[in-house]
Amino acid sequence: MNLNELYEIEKLQHAYQGRTVLDIAHLGVHEGQVLALVGPSGAGKSSLLRLLNFLEPPTAGAMRFAGELVRHPAPLALRRQVTTVFQRPALQRSSVADNVALGLRLRGITPDGQVDAMLARVGLASLAQQPARLLSGGEMQRVALARALIIRPRVLLLDEPTANLDPYNVGLIEEIIREANREAGLTVVLETHNVFQARRLAHRTGLLLGGRLIELTATPQFFEAPSDPRTAAFVRGDMVY
Repeated sequence: MNLNELYEIEKLQHAYQGRTVLDIAHLGVHEGQVLALVGPSGAGKSSLLRLLNFLEPPTAGAMRFAGELVRHPAPLALRRQVTTVFQRPALQRSSVADNVALGLRLRGITPDGQVDAMLARVGLASLAQQPARLLSGGEMQRVALARALIIRPRVLLLDEPTANLDPYNVGLIEEIIREANREAGLTVVLETHNVFQARRLAHRTGLLLGGRLIELTATPQFFEAPSDPRTAAFVRGDMVY
């Protein structure tokens, strides 16, 4: 497995209306790995994902991607290497197949058989011509995931991708993520409140509290022998703020 740092964050701070929401001394995201970020609501996880997706610049500090300093506005070629799947997917008022093909069309790529193959991969081949907005929540999330994966990004950012879904869809989505990481070497950054999901999927897990990265280590150590007492408390399910 390639352990090169695809993202490198140094002395990063980010603020909204004068309130600092992120203050991270160092964070490296290893290429080809799944990194889970856990923590309570308001810890800064979503703000960090926005920075990793180049949607806005940090207030202070530096972020590098593949060794290059990220400047804003980030060039299109850079932004196209990273895609995000959100907790509530925004789907077009068209068929499932049309939604999955959207990213290819925007890049001027003729879908050919790629859409059918991707729908089969996420278990939605029989629903290709169904209106996407009539699907169940779990099916809609699998459409969003298929739409993200079909463009073959270098990085997949996941913002609570299985929140409020039934166990069947959670299992399907986790297996799709695991397969994409294993077979295509996809780098995944997963933000989740579900510590069990982090334990199942991630190679490394980090705890964010109050915008600070409290601990980041290999997932087995994070859950079984954390070095920070706040991490241990969080893993036990205690209230930590």
